[in-house]
Amino acid sequence: MKALSGGERNRLLLAKLFSRPANFLVMDEPTNDLDVETLELLEELLVGWPGTLLIISHDRAFLNNVVTGSWVFEGQGQISEYVGGYDDWLRQRPGVVAPAAKAKVDSKPAPVAAAPAKSKRKLSYKEQRELEALPQQIAALEAEQAGLQALLADPQQVAKQAQAAAEASIRIASIDDELLVLMEKWEALQD
Repeated sequence: MKALSGGERNRLLLAKLFSRPANFLVMDEPTNDLDVETLELLEELLVGWPGTLLIISHDRAFLNNVVTGSWVFEGQGQISEYVGGYDDWLRQRPGVVAPAAKAKVDSKPAPVAAAPAKSKRKLSYKEQRELEALPQQIAALEAEQAGLQALLADPQQVAKQAQAAAEASIRIASIDDELLVLMEKWEALQD
């Protein structure tokens, strides 16, 4: 085990996990250190798996492809359940009007149930600009990560460019960390 890389260890642990009978799995960041081929295989296995699955992950595409329901920490000790993956949560979460729904808005407002009023602090100009820039920063990092994963998925390129492949593997891990920080910042600014 000591001679294996992080990705090789993860593949070995996944193979061992799926070789045992089970009806409930808990997976914490299962996509870390996986190459594209192994990630696709894992998605196929999980989609066809007959049991219950509890996954903790920041990989939005993986969640969209695998999960049928999401538990989201909304802050202040509140956990909400949503049908579907990450993109479904974005469409369903309170306070967000879907693009199709915006076009159908009536001129008279719908009655609103009495709820405790939350005083929201208005964002500063700098915070607003930062909030507007975050989606582009996240998309750029995800595109960079996809390109690096494509490089690592090609065995001929890895053999030709061993040093670049090693650097790509390290960069993918650092992108994961950067994405997590940006997502937390985005969530904090939106709240």
